[in-house]
Amino acid sequence: MTPRLARPVLDTAALPRLVDALVEQGWYVDEEVIDADLCAELHRELMALADHHALDAAGIGRGQAHALRRDVRGDAIRWLDRESLAQRRYLEAMGELQGALNQALFLGLFEYEAHFAHYPPGAFYQRHLDSFRGRANRVISTVGYLNPNWPADGGGEMVLFDAMDPEREVARVRPTAGTFACFLSETVPHEVLPTRLPRASIAGWFRRNASLGGRVDPAR
Repeated sequence: MTPRLARPVLDTAALPRLVDALVEQGWYVDEEVIDADLCAELHRELMALADHHALDAAGIGRGQAHALRRDVRGDAIRWLDRESLAQRRYLEAMGELQGALNQALFLGLFEYEAHFAHYPPGAFYQRHLDSFRGRANRVISTVGYLNPNWPADGGGEMVLFDAMDPEREVARVRPTAGTFACFLSETVPHEVLPTRLPRASIAGWFRRNASLGGRVDPAR
């Protein structure tokens, strides 16, 4: 019997649209991009971690500037570490995407980091940038959504704002399983609106190696 080939994690037809959208507008959003079975596996894994209190409260800032601010950000996270087959499949797909982006856009992306993000009811994340000009190691941000059958009134949408006019909303992303978003980390402001239901996703970042001299620029 011929072994069954695993389905691709990301819809290969989406790649040209993704590249074109990043060039033209700095962001990309599409539905049914991530394999549905993989979304279900990752969702079960994240919810089990939440049920067993195995997630860490997310903070803002890095290094010595890191702080817990529940008035700014209310999710809990767990960094992906390839412990499960589902994690490995997702991270391998992001590695393939990294190669495609480097080939198409010459971005010099060096590595990818990602974590599960669980927002309990009522949680949100205020408007922010994922990186700052002049200190950018995070170049492209990604969000993969894992929530099955998300209702229209479930809240928890990610709102993207115009890089040139941060008050102008350009997209509102419903956190439905299979939806995939990516955007330029240092130019596209975004926020997560309060959620009415437990909200599950994977947030990730393609990074350049910004280490200089003897100073190592850490991934987290």
